[in-house]
Amino acid sequence: PESPPPLLSVDVTGLVSQFARSFVLIFPVYVLGYLGLSFSWVLIALCGLFWIRRHRGGKSSRLGRALAFLEDEEEAVRLSVSSADLPAWVHFPDTERAEWLNKTVKQMWPFICQFIEKLFRETIEPAVRGANNHLSTFSFTKIDIGHQPLRINGVKVYTENVDKRQIILDLQISFVGNCEIDLEIKRYFCRAGVKSIQIHGTMRVILEPLIGDMPLIGALSLFFLRKPLLEINWTGLTNLLDVPGLNGLSDTIILDIISNYLVLPNRITVPLVSEVQIAQLRFPIPKGVLRIHFIEAQDLEGKDTYLKGIVKGKSDPYGIIRVGNQIFQSKVIKENLNPKWNEVYEALVYEHPGQELEIELFDEDPDKDDFLGSLMIDLIEVEKERLLDEWFTLDEVSKGKLHLKLEWLTLMPTADNLDKVLTSIRADKDQANDGLSSALLILYLDSARNLPSGKKINSNPNPLVLLSVGHKAQESKIRYKTNEPVWEENFTFFVHNPKRQDLEVEVRDEQHQCSLGNFKLPLSQLLESENLTMHQRFHLSNSGPNSTINMKIALRVLSLEKQARSPDHQHSAQVKRPSLSKDARKSSFKPQVPVSPTPDPTKPVPASPVTDSDKKTDTADKSQPPNASPQWPTDLSRSSSSLHASNFSCSPSHLSVKEPTPSIASDISLPIATQELRQRLRQLENGTTLGQSPLGQIQLTIRHSSQRNKLIVVVHSCRNLIAFSEEGSDPYVRMYLLPDKRRSGRRKTHVSKKTLNPVFDQMFDFSVSLPEVQRRTLDVAVKNSGGFLSKDKGLLGKLLIPLASEELAKGWTQWYDLTEDGTRPHGAS
Repeated sequence: PESPPPLLSVDVTGLVSQFARSFVLIFPVYVLGYLGLSFSWVLIALCGLFWIRRHRGGKSSRLGRALAFLEDEEEAVRLSVSSADLPAWVHFPDTERAEWLNKTVKQMWPFICQFIEKLFRETIEPAVRGANNHLSTFSFTKIDIGHQPLRINGVKVYTENVDKRQIILDLQISFVGNCEIDLEIKRYFCRAGVKSIQIHGTMRVILEPLIGDMPLIGALSLFFLRKPLLEINWTGLTNLLDVPGLNGLSDTIILDIISNYLVLPNRITVPLVSEVQIAQLRFPIPKGVLRIHFIEAQDLEGKDTYLKGIVKGKSDPYGIIRVGNQIFQSKVIKENLNPKWNEVYEALVYEHPGQELEIELFDEDPDKDDFLGSLMIDLIEVEKERLLDEWFTLDEVSKGKLHLKLEWLTLMPTADNLDKVLTSIRADKDQANDGLSSALLILYLDSARNLPSGKKINSNPNPLVLLSVGHKAQESKIRYKTNEPVWEENFTFFVHNPKRQDLEVEVRDEQHQCSLGNFKLPLSQLLESENLTMHQRFHLSNSGPNSTINMKIALRVLSLEKQARSPDHQHSAQVKRPSLSKDARKSSFKPQVPVSPTPDPTKPVPASPVTDSDKKTDTADKSQPPNASPQWPTDLSRSSSSLHASNFSCSPSHLSVKEPTPSIASDISLPIATQELRQRLRQLENGTTLGQSPLGQIQLTIRHSSQRNKLIVVVHSCRNLIAFSEEGSDPYVRMYLLPDKRRSGRRKTHVSKKTLNPVFDQMFDFSVSLPEVQRRTLDVAVKNSGGFLSKDKGLLGKLLIPLASEELAKGWTQWYDLTEDGTRPHGAS
């Protein structure tokens, strides 16, 4: 029989070995103490041991990598290089390498540098000198682009969803140049320059139209789909920004100007054949309009913490929406992980292959806003679906969903279904200039002839053109010292109701601030034209006898063509794309928020929201939020004197005051304020009949001073306002002179505490000429201030006063009725 196993087994060899190792470690310490030596010898010994082990570890690691490289070379390279450093052709199978193109560019690089130097000296330098009197001594002293050529990391050729008469290429470009560009402004003894430039991004190249004769391509168009990563190493920038006319700029703002100038709809068009008609290239028609219903979110992460992170709080979420270089920001919902925005934005889409709808959510904080998730949606799939209304899961976060309703609006060159569109957006009511858009007005400003001299005889003016449709206004570039200017600029306007609205055009002299002529075109005339298009010279009124302006104007009806789909149709998997990683987003998608939007030559002033006079509170009404238009980039070729910090964008983490994308009437842009006001009216009514002025009245004196060239508004008092609480209201009056929505254009009275009949007797003025003010509208809102951290802040009543009156020079004092949206004001006495 087998002997039973021992009850206790001891590994004598292992025990002796462990004792020996412990003795070896402890004995030197005992010896040091016995001999009275310093403890520093122990530290020296430990450092030596650490160095030996690290050296052996590095050697074995190098040996392991070498063996792995021999076994699988491709996998070893992939593991040793980060994915962000790999070119696009590694990640995407439809993106190809273009080493032959890089070799060609390298061979041509010295001649490309000669062209760039010629461009700087013959085009940019004279333009900068003429832009501002302070820059009349501006010159480039050295232009060296460097020997390192531009590199193309990958090329993608589109073969689907493109016109047969064009070729579309996407080039992944990267330029790291050791260039030296020095400039000098002798008048101010200022010297500055650029030591190096880096630019990384996706450049789209369109070859169109394809023709049957050599060189087979009629023209070449270049632009970036989204803002590229741009880094410039400046020298002497502080001295440059001290020069008058440039002191409103900064390093970040200059980079944003240059980057946005490279992004669609700004493009460079190079005709290759002199006979080819490139009118279509200079008059680009958008592929469509994307209407974005930014509705709500659920189950967002709570980023706010208290007691040094011990207590978890909620978040103050807001959204950044981006289509190309059109950027929108929603309002901030305080202390809510399930926010409801109910807002609408309309964005132009010029090139949908390769273009996406990008959305990021942030938690507003005093210092740096926290990231709450992102979303990227393919616009090609949205165009196919036409209408999407669903919840999307947010990327790059552990939880959170976003509810969007997306509508792809087709641009129709006929007015056959205009009445149907007007009915669908409720444009058949009295809101001629407000609400969602039923049409898009596209305008190409070509040139003008025989303009008058302005105030000074025999002196050429500095003409620019002011274009306006309703409350939306845009401004062209300035052409210096000429009475026959050539602009060649494109403008777009979202139109609410083309049957009632007009296009107003005024040519002004920027130097003397006077009008050189104007004309008004009812948009209803375009509805009667062939293809809703007019291309002709228009005669200017209040100008010279032969003064004309040449423009091409087209109207396109925005039509939603719904697709017939089966009930079990699934599309979110194809529509949603993986969002960019946080590292990639630093280079290609930083949230851009306008600090203080101003009228801009390429930026339409936002349209006002939809307001429904019917008492509806169902879900259908909530899905029709207010409309706001995009914030376009500032044009680099504008005069330097107009480049103010408020015109440009910066990251929300750097903003001291963040504002949502505004509408033409700021109070209506917040549907919650209007809904709360209507709900309060219903509570006040409570079965009784309210008077003619349920929200109360305001007394104003309005007149224009020709001597001071200012509009004078005196706010006297209010009466019979509604109470926000049992103690009454804390009212104050806020005013804008539309379409100016800048903070500098805002006027506010003091706050009257706990009263429904406040007396202000405060006078305010707006610097504006009489002809110009007669095209403006005075936006007056009575608001409740509330205390610090109070929730009793809101709208008490609103008033919109058109100033197109011949009695404005004399002035008048009048009581006005306050309404929820201010659309139908009338004098009470």
